[in-house]
Amino acid sequence: MDNSNIPEEYRPISAWGYVGYNLLFSIPLVGFILLIVFAFDSSNLNRRSYARSFFATWLIIAIIVAIVLIFMAVVGIGMTSFNTNF
Repeated sequence: MDNSNIPEEYRPISAWGYVGYNLLFSIPLVGFILLIVFAFDSSNLNRRSYARSFFATWLIIAIIVAIVLIFMAVVGIGMTSFNTNF
């Protein structure tokens, strides 16, 4: 497929490009900074949308982990008080 007539902001990302962005976004601090930069950058709309979806997935996972940790803490406190009564 010839992508030379498509404007730069609408050019598709190849499958290896997505793999590369996954690896790049997985780097702890640099990846997060680039994720934020790409999420607000308008030079390529496909990359911007992918960065936003990656960030949304990361945010959903962080919320689920926080809920599980809070639940475990509450249950752990409940179990601790249950065990001290015996």
